[in-house]
Amino acid sequence: MPPEYDLAIVGAGPAGLAAAVTAADLGMSVVVLDAAAAPGGQYYRHPAPGLGAARPEALHHGWAAFADLVRRLDRHTGTGRVRHLTNHHVWTVERGGSTAWTAHAVTGPDGPGQGRAAVTSRALLLATGSYERQLPFPGWTLPGVVGAGGAQAMLKAGLVLPGRRIVVAGSGPLLLAVAGSLAAAGAKVPAVVEAAGYAGYARNPRTLAANPGKLLEGAVHGAALLRHGLRPLTRSAVTEAHGTDRVEAVTVSRLDRDWRPVPGTGRRIACDALAVGHGLVPQLELATGLGCATHRTPDGTYALVLDDRQRTSVPGVWAAGEAGGVGGAQLALAEGELAALTIAAVSRSAVRPDARRAVALRRTRSRLRAFAAVMAAAHRPGPGWPDWLSDDTDVCRCEEVPAGEVRAAVADLGAHDARTVKLFTRAGMGWCQGRMCGPAVDCLAGADAYADACTDAGAGPDRRPLSCPVPLAALSEPAAPSGRTGLPTITEEP
Repeated sequence: MPPEYDLAIVGAGPAGLAAAVTAADLGMSVVVLDAAAAPGGQYYRHPAPGLGAARPEALHHGWAAFADLVRRLDRHTGTGRVRHLTNHHVWTVERGGSTAWTAHAVTGPDGPGQGRAAVTSRALLLATGSYERQLPFPGWTLPGVVGAGGAQAMLKAGLVLPGRRIVVAGSGPLLLAVAGSLAAAGAKVPAVVEAAGYAGYARNPRTLAANPGKLLEGAVHGAALLRHGLRPLTRSAVTEAHGTDRVEAVTVSRLDRDWRPVPGTGRRIACDALAVGHGLVPQLELATGLGCATHRTPDGTYALVLDDRQRTSVPGVWAAGEAGGVGGAQLALAEGELAALTIAAVSRSAVRPDARRAVALRRTRSRLRAFAAVMAAAHRPGPGWPDWLSDDTDVCRCEEVPAGEVRAAVADLGAHDARTVKLFTRAGMGWCQGRMCGPAVDCLAGADAYADACTDAGAGPDRRPLSCPVPLAALSEPAAPSGRTGLPTITEEP
């Protein structure tokens, strides 16, 4: 199929929105494909109009920037410059000749009525965001145990709480925002449990001084916790959740420098919900499927290798936001705009962009990326966290694979990487395709040493041909361009 658009953007979060409106401002035709029903991504997730939220902006930072992006997006969709395709789950992208890309998506809810779509473009921008990293512990599969970001999403999108007494635990700056939001919404938060601490930030005074806005943001979150009488428990972790039909209490233990529980320090805290997460993992399935190069970040996750113009290692493919390493909404906005300016500079359909603006954005990106590296290093899981796991603790919850089975695959069968463990145990073969258990299996496969497994082992994340679950019908028959309902005839080759 010939290219229909100058630029296709996968993802309508901060990075995708900033790129879309900037490219459209410069005269490019743009299509945005997003799995959600409304723009904003996870960060700007907001209630549906039918819920009647009077002030959705109260649950967000930087709402004014988002509102401006939506106004610009609506203006460009009205003129036809941008096409925003909601509920489009892009499952693969393929090269269509030397100057075109085709993005394939499934549309609508799961079931027999799910549709198929394909769009073609001259350039491709991946703004696919991230998902939460979970480190398992006994009881983590109990009802009432949710991701920290998941709890915040429930509040932002549904105006509901996962419980009334909610312990917030894990590691990373997201915990402070989650705890403050839940408390402001009326939940009782018995404890905010941070496994790492904040001393790592102080080792980089120059980076902190160059990012006063980040310091102010942290102070705002800290003040919100103090208003609700909350003080984070640092160097501590939830090492077990208790309950029968639902979580009823958690055990919080002190951790040593390597994140091993200190014997005799466990104490039980009653709750009816636990919001837990250990940072975010860039969502790279589409990029790695295309062969884009990756690298390890300071917190042990993988991110895309990008140059100073947001270009990946694959010509014609750009990326912005969390795909290049988790750094927050402000960084994603800057990178999305920078990527659009770079793409416009090489596009025959665009107005020549302002070079001075691109220079300023690159400075902003360098400054915020430096802070992101400090943040990642400060909250990096220690090598001793697998000591939380008893052998009967499920690591892969989809396939119900316990930690003892993974350890046996490593010790007795010689499995020293996550892929081999998967072949022996099925860990990572379930519905989530390793998103929940992948980091844990990767670390257990590295002889229980997180630092080694997440720094030196392996050549990169798995390359998967499908980035999300796909009905067989979508594989057996190609979709019509741009979601039109007619299906072209399949030509069989001998």
